[in-house]
Amino acid sequence: MKKMTPKQKKYLNALLCAAGICVTTSLFFHRDSVAGDANRDPLETLTPSQQTAISHANQLSEAFQCIADNLLPSVVAIESSKRHPTQVGAIRLPDSPMSEIPLDHFKGTPFEEMLERFHRGVTPGGDQESSRQRRVNGIGTGLIIDASGTIMTNHHVIAGADEVRVRAFDGREYPVAKILSDPKTDIAILSLEGAHGLKAATFGDSDESGVGEWVLALGQPFGLENSVTAGIISAKQRGIGITDRENFIQTDAAINPGNSGGPLVNLKGEVIGINTAIHSRSGGSNGIGFAVPSNLAQWVADQLLDTGSVSRAYLGIAMQPITADLAEYLGVKPSEGVMVTEVLPESPAERAGLQTGDIITHLGECKIGSPKDLQFAVEKSEPNSKKTIHVRRDGDVIQLTYIALPKPESLSSALVPAVEEVSAIHEKMIGIRVVKNTEATENASNLGVRVVSVDEDSVAEKIGIRPEMVILRANHLILDSPEDLHQACKRAKENQSDSLLLLVSFEGSRKFLVVPMS
Repeated sequence: MKKMTPKQKKYLNALLCAAGICVTTSLFFHRDSVAGDANRDPLETLTPSQQTAISHANQLSEAFQCIADNLLPSVVAIESSKRHPTQVGAIRLPDSPMSEIPLDHFKGTPFEEMLERFHRGVTPGGDQESSRQRRVNGIGTGLIIDASGTIMTNHHVIAGADEVRVRAFDGREYPVAKILSDPKTDIAILSLEGAHGLKAATFGDSDESGVGEWVLALGQPFGLENSVTAGIISAKQRGIGITDRENFIQTDAAINPGNSGGPLVNLKGEVIGINTAIHSRSGGSNGIGFAVPSNLAQWVADQLLDTGSVSRAYLGIAMQPITADLAEYLGVKPSEGVMVTEVLPESPAERAGLQTGDIITHLGECKIGSPKDLQFAVEKSEPNSKKTIHVRRDGDVIQLTYIALPKPESLSSALVPAVEEVSAIHEKMIGIRVVKNTEATENASNLGVRVVSVDEDSVAEKIGIRPEMVILRANHLILDSPEDLHQACKRAKENQSDSLLLLVSFEGSRKFLVVPMS
């Protein structure tokens, strides 16, 4: 490379200087650009519809936060404990190999005392007296329903407990002075000792809540206090077989052990349910949780606080839902009322004039679509109050008057001993063998015929007729003998009827079955 002249050096220095300025300026403006990007709205590049969708989601998130902030001070943690006696010789650790070792095998050896202590439940370093009483602790959630210290929770949270303590949102702890409960609905009321300055929750109308509605579940799952989960109402009027009175709200909001007794809340901040149970194989949430509707929980709570117990009215009938087959036969819509299968003697139903085969569509202002609807409508009736029962009977609509009476302790029916037995008669048209029934309940107005066998692949088998069922009626004919059943089947065939309606009794309950005849 040739040696540069002074003039060339001067031009090069000027060029390098200018380049430096450009680089510096570029870096400066790049930093400005980065700083500007950091302050830019991240939603700026989205379409208007996308921005609107995200804005709505943020509003929902803010609603969740607002409800949680407002409701959590009304939610309490409940800790219960009870002592379980330990029986001498009982196996304490079933997974331990020691539990399989008989004491006699080590008689006279240094291991004899150790094994004896193990089987008595005495741990090394412990004393026998304390080990015979082991304390079992439970956790649950409660809801403040009165600022003076009244708590609503589940019956199973405190059932059998020797000691119950409640811890409020702010950390204050209270002993429980009084417990009232209703196992039939799994609702309990606790009165706290020395409580003051608590915040009561607001209840909403659970009947107004709908499937698909957003809800929050609050409580202490697995003992993790002040937890909030979100979901929707998945279904209503669920029965899962854990209590006598079930009308659960189903939700996919995560409910876990420890959530029991906590509130299920709508987006108005109103309590619409008391979380009670989960459906799970693992013990954790599978997205299927159940809550007692707030209207039912409040009705139970009001009675417990007023009288210390829950009084329920009764009607005195057995009933069944209107299935698709029944609806087609009777010319009504499915789930439009319930069908009476039995009327108990000297009951409010008999006094009102209800008859077997009636379809009850309304009780007062309450529309009846299922047996649960009628059961809860009846039970909530005030003693001695009068309500109109709307009934479909033989195609006509009639009105009867129901006078509510408290339910007796027992409505069970005793059986009358058998007095005779006859040979079975085969009713080929529907595929069963029947005999004159010789056993009847005290309430029965007729004995009917008893099914002794069902032909394989017969019409009777397909519709669910089983041995030992008693057929009481065929269409409108009251059966007293197998011949009565034969005549009813014969008339249905001669009249070219598509089906035959049977009233059957089995294991203490009655229902109508539709038998296809064509």
